[in-house]
Amino acid sequence: MVEAAFTWRSAAVTDVGRVRKLNEDSILDRGGDGLWVVADGMGGHSAGDLASQLIVNSLGKLDVPLGLAELVERVEDAVQAVNQRLFTVANAHNQTSGSTVVVLLACGRHAVVMWAGDSRCYRYRDGALKQLTTDHTQIELFVEKGLLTRAEAVGHPSNNMVTRAVGVTEDILLEMDLFELADGDRFLLCSDGLDKHVKDAEIERLLAGDDPEQVARALIDLTLSRGAVDNVSVCIVRFDAR
Repeated sequence: MVEAAFTWRSAAVTDVGRVRKLNEDSILDRGGDGLWVVADGMGGHSAGDLASQLIVNSLGKLDVPLGLAELVERVEDAVQAVNQRLFTVANAHNQTSGSTVVVLLACGRHAVVMWAGDSRCYRYRDGALKQLTTDHTQIELFVEKGLLTRAEAVGHPSNNMVTRAVGVTEDILLEMDLFELADGDRFLLCSDGLDKHVKDAEIERLLAGDDPEQVARALIDLTLSRGAVDNVSVCIVRFDAR
């Protein structure tokens, strides 16, 4: 990687929750390389845990190049290879195995977020929280088309219907966004097990904390205290200007 304009600290935590017996989430914290991942194996599908692990294992083995553009390409290629593998095996056995994914990459003064599905990336900057990803879900499409209001979408039966995920279709398109980093930025990557129980205002309050490990643990503990009906995973990254 090129010399960073920022230093960063990160922490990642995953928990099976209070209801599920198997943790289908997988996390990756390659803080030394500016690469962080949360993948959420799709509940109810065959081998969702293996799908998320394949993504994380593949990205964990990537050679990190000198530039951000090449790193983005390598992540895309790796995820596409996992997608093809899962799709081929699923077709051969007449089953489905899939996973959502959200990736944060950092190099120099810039960062890129890449995602498919409803795992999210939030940024906390200057005291305000912003969701950087848009859920690939049926309910989000309803809201975008004006069929439902944001308030009506809460608790809707279609809330968990994911419209894009790794392994479900022959090709996978990762949505992405590029942005410039600022001193003090905090990022949260999470599976949907978090936002089922924790509100944005609470995420905003906790992300104001300085220590990524403590913030990650606080978010997990809050989710567990509210029943944690799903697996829950968080990755916290804090950036500071050199």
